[in-house]
Amino acid sequence: MATTFSEDPAPAPAPQSEGQIDLRAYWRIVLKRRWLIVGVFLAVVAGTAAYALRLPKIYSASTTMVIEMTAPKVLGTGLVQDVAESSTPVWFSKEFFETQFNVMRSRAVAERVANKVRTARDDAFLRLDSVASEEARVAGLKALEKLRAQIAAAPEPALVLMGKLTVEPVKESRIARLQVDDLDPLLAAGLVNAFARAYMEHNLASKTSTTQEASDSLETQLPDLEAKLQKSAVDLSDFKKKHDIVSTSWEDKQNIVSQRLNRISDELTTVRVHKAAAKARYDAIVAAQKEVTDRDAIRSALVPTALAGTVGQMKIKVIELRSECVDLEDRMLPQHPKLVSCHQRLAAAETALNREIDAALTTVKVEYNDLVQTEKNLLADMNETKAEAMATIDFEPDYLKLKRAHEYNLKLYDLALRSLKESGLSGSTRLNNVSMLDTALAPAVASKPNVKNMMLIGELLGLLLGLGLAFGLEVLDNTITSQEQIEERLGVTFLGIIPSIRDNAGDLVVAEQPKSAVAECCRAIRTNLLFMSPERPLKSLLVTSAGPRDGKTTTAASLAITMAKSGNKVLLVDADLRRPRVHQAFKIPNGAGLSSLILGEGTLEGAVKSSGIENLSVLTCGPIPPNPAELLHTQAFTDLLAQLTTVYDRVIIDSPPVGAVADAIVMSTKVDGTVMVLKSGVTAKDTAKRTVRAMRDVKARLLGAVLNDINLDDRQGSGYYYYAKYGYYYGETEPSSKNGSAA
Repeated sequence: MATTFSEDPAPAPAPQSEGQIDLRAYWRIVLKRRWLIVGVFLAVVAGTAAYALRLPKIYSASTTMVIEMTAPKVLGTGLVQDVAESSTPVWFSKEFFETQFNVMRSRAVAERVANKVRTARDDAFLRLDSVASEEARVAGLKALEKLRAQIAAAPEPALVLMGKLTVEPVKESRIARLQVDDLDPLLAAGLVNAFARAYMEHNLASKTSTTQEASDSLETQLPDLEAKLQKSAVDLSDFKKKHDIVSTSWEDKQNIVSQRLNRISDELTTVRVHKAAAKARYDAIVAAQKEVTDRDAIRSALVPTALAGTVGQMKIKVIELRSECVDLEDRMLPQHPKLVSCHQRLAAAETALNREIDAALTTVKVEYNDLVQTEKNLLADMNETKAEAMATIDFEPDYLKLKRAHEYNLKLYDLALRSLKESGLSGSTRLNNVSMLDTALAPAVASKPNVKNMMLIGELLGLLLGLGLAFGLEVLDNTITSQEQIEERLGVTFLGIIPSIRDNAGDLVVAEQPKSAVAECCRAIRTNLLFMSPERPLKSLLVTSAGPRDGKTTTAASLAITMAKSGNKVLLVDADLRRPRVHQAFKIPNGAGLSSLILGEGTLEGAVKSSGIENLSVLTCGPIPPNPAELLHTQAFTDLLAQLTTVYDRVIIDSPPVGAVADAIVMSTKVDGTVMVLKSGVTAKDTAKRTVRAMRDVKARLLGAVLNDINLDDRQGSGYYYYAKYGYYYGETEPSSKNGSAA
């Protein structure tokens, strides 16, 4: 009975994350299909070159023109200008230049060019005097005659020429580039120069016609403006006479009244101040007179400021005499001579003081009365001046209306007269705001087709098309070709590869060429299988494939030879009871074999044959039975397999493909592990998936998959080129390029 393992083989590596890009996989695709990419690239480049060389040569001639917003002012310091000059603001300059570009491309300009083509002298139009080559002269004249014929035959001659002109602005400048493309270089230069001059003539003619129209209109309006000016002058003069402002202007009269009113106000203020001062002096004098007669208050009386001077001195003297008399009265009798003399002197001083005060009082009173009268006169004058000012304000609107009308008519008349003179001057000077910067010359080299750019584009398209086709074919390729596909798409452990067998080495290449890359790869597979279960060795191994001719027999034989050379006693069993090949590989007769032992015919020692390789025996298929699946499903096969695993260290079974018959599925449940062989570039992914699913459905232990028939000559494209170094390391010569297939 076969040993049963409970543990599963090592899981396949986790698939690459969905968002991660494997650049190495892309590079392998490029290398794999590099000859397709190179072929497509060369085909596209060759086609592009052939197409570019067949295209006619087109020559491009260009000239540049400077466009100003206004024409030059050469008649003065800005007083004389072109009447028709552009008034376009700076912020509208883009629209202005776009308008000029459209004018250059207009039919009106093209018609002028057509007239030049019809009427211009050939040598002048083509500038033949600057051409040294007689061949170029003849070609230019022929091209000009052909163009004239086209213009003569066309219903719209301008349309023939409009399609040849291209106008492009020079960035961040007021320069425009005019370009004409033609098959003849001389004709291209002549046409673009003709377009530039035609545009200048059209622009100047437009300005001249506009100026003439303005001049005619001004001449018609000038008499009417002159009549309006005279009438407004008469109306203004009559108004001034009526309101007595003939000698001065209306504003001067307003200023005079205002100044007089201000002067009267100032004088009135001054008079009122003086009046208040006189009133104060009068009151002070009255108070001083009262003090003179009031003996009780004499002691406390002071000299008022208003009585400073003579009156003040006299008042002080009276005060001093009174003090002296009071002092004498206290010390002497009333008839004492000194007291009497004192009283006499006091009476004389008081009498003199009273006379002086009366005189001052009279003077102040007269002065005060004069100031009161002056105040009344100034108030009357102010009221009269205010009335005059109010009257001026009442008819001021009428005056201003007449004045504005006169000034407007005067300005309008002056403007019309000046514009009329300027239009005549500007029309005679014929100033233009556009000028030709560079005259076009006949190009020496064709501008189209640009073979260099076309080849670059062709190379880019060829490369992209080749890469696209390569990746497209890779996407459409539904076969297994790499380790990543085995691990990610099938979820199966990758055991290793077997390179393509070359030079017709056959199925025994491992035995015949032990230092080859095939042998080294088989040893790597053997090592991977041994590490699958280091504690419980795999006694029985089933080798199968998803489809026929995937190389399972070669793989089984190579694996058996490799294990036998490592010292194990190995038996290779041919369990393909439908199309056996093991006996052919080892060149031994297919007599009694597996089918005979299952049916109980013969003995194990008689059926097992020597392979000629140390430690390796072979059990051939034997007679092909009519019912292989039922035969393998019997208990006899199970008992036989158990017997074989006790006699041999390793039993390797070659079985039919899973996709063709159910034999391998039946046997996979009876062995320790199954190895699936996939042929690179042949085994379909869907077929491989169904094979894996079928084995897992019966809970067979699928150890992993071997990728067979890897072309190591394609050292970059296959991704396994490093395996080729094994053979060279062990002294094997480089294999020939003849590619065999592992059956």
